[in-house]
Amino acid sequence: MKKIFFALTIYCGTVNAQYIAPRLIIRGDDMGFAHAANEALIKSFKQGIEQSIEVLVPSPWFPEAVKMLANESKVDVGVHLALTSEWENVKWRPLTCCPSLTDSSGYFYPMLYPNPNYPGKALKQHPWKIIEIENELRAQIELAIRKIPRISHVSAHMGCDMLDKDVTLLVKKLAKEYKIDIDPRDFAVKSIGYQGLAVTPAEKVKSFINMIDSLKPGSVYLFVDHPAFDSPEMRAIYHIGYENVAADREGVVETFTSPQVIEALKRKQIKLISYADLKK
Repeated sequence: MKKIFFALTIYCGTVNAQYIAPRLIIRGDDMGFAHAANEALIKSFKQGIEQSIEVLVPSPWFPEAVKMLANESKVDVGVHLALTSEWENVKWRPLTCCPSLTDSSGYFYPMLYPNPNYPGKALKQHPWKIIEIENELRAQIELAIRKIPRISHVSAHMGCDMLDKDVTLLVKKLAKEYKIDIDPRDFAVKSIGYQGLAVTPAEKVKSFINMIDSLKPGSVYLFVDHPAFDSPEMRAIYHIGYENVAADREGVVETFTSPQVIEALKRKQIKLISYADLKK
């Protein structure tokens, strides 16, 4: 069930004023890290407001993600480049041989930057090699495009493209080379988040609607969150400092599919778009 919202022309007396509706990208991240996330991301598109889905190529449930996305040809898809594997109880390894990017077990480090909960387990704390990062990111992009040919853009898991200025330039270079360079910053897209408390599902819905009400005519916005169902699988996945993953991400699903949210978008005349739509 997809919803399209159009710009509204307003006439005031003899004055014809064109109201340019705000445009909003709703992006769901981390498809592939868990079955419950895969199912929730698809529901958030089919029954909700999500427009773009980001896929973690080296993650354990990537093969299922590929199959699911093959059945949903209208959803925009981005490759969510990953250099970390942050969760307890579920891990992923790189696609290439890159010992400077992995721990003693061959997994990506859990963190990008130093974290007191994971001492010595951040990629930034180790002598990573740019050539290994390039080889790995190329492999992720190429596998994503081979399995999901409609990939339109890249994004960065845990902000890994900001690890270093050379990594930032590398990601930009690869995006251009593989013709998937849709960078929201190039289109004056503004990042936006919940406005208010966002712990419980009810708080998320309310704070999301507050965000909707703050959008300005003529502007383009990007909202990012991580849908997943509260299931036994998700309740076993966490990292130190973020233990309520299942309940938190269930709230995202409820927000993305909320009738109240959908009504607020209609009331505000918000036009939902995807990354791919930025080039249209």
